[in-house]
Amino acid sequence: MSLFDRQKIVLLATFLLMVLSLRNALYPAEQWLQHTPTVLMLLGLLWSTGNSRLSPIAFSCAISFIALHIIGARWIYSNVPYDAWWESLTGSSLSKQFDWQRNHYDRLVHFASGCFGVPVAFDWLKQTWDASHPKVSLPKRWGWFLSLCVVMAVGAAYEVLEWQIAMLFSPDQAEAYNGQQGDLWDAQKDLCLAGIGGLAAIGIHWIWSEMRRD
Repeated sequence: MSLFDRQKIVLLATFLLMVLSLRNALYPAEQWLQHTPTVLMLLGLLWSTGNSRLSPIAFSCAISFIALHIIGARWIYSNVPYDAWWESLTGSSLSKQFDWQRNHYDRLVHFASGCFGVPVAFDWLKQTWDASHPKVSLPKRWGWFLSLCVVMAVGAAYEVLEWQIAMLFSPDQAEAYNGQQGDLWDAQKDLCLAGIGGLAAIGIHWIWSEMRRD
């Protein structure tokens, strides 16, 4: 079985996971809206795999992020019961241990958008550059920097889009969709975490490269 065939199976499984998450939807309108980017991301991955655009690592990063998003969309982020899951496994509550007053699942996903998004952006930028400049390699430092810029730009655009969509809802629906949970600085914190996640991905790559060199 070729790599493309295996990736198609993974894409199909991820799509089925999204469909199953819609069963007995807890927040139907918001969940359908949350899955608009899910479908777009899956279609983008299907196109990229057909055109050999992503490495296996970048593809895995993209699928991991989509899986996290599907879980978040099921409970519209603000209500993901991760604390109950953790307590059932360990007998302790994360919210009590760290004195958390809000649901932090959305923070995790925004961090993951940087950590998983930067390798995807780097792979895409590198292959696009190589196709248009076959005689000149893209400097890695510039590649990683531009990848971080791409992730931050996409994150900022999504925050603006999210705000505009929420303006169409009633106050309760807007709060449910945005998941601010009363935090006026939610968008800024989300972008900050995406940047930290992206820097973490770059740091992990650098450490891995140094270990392989030794």
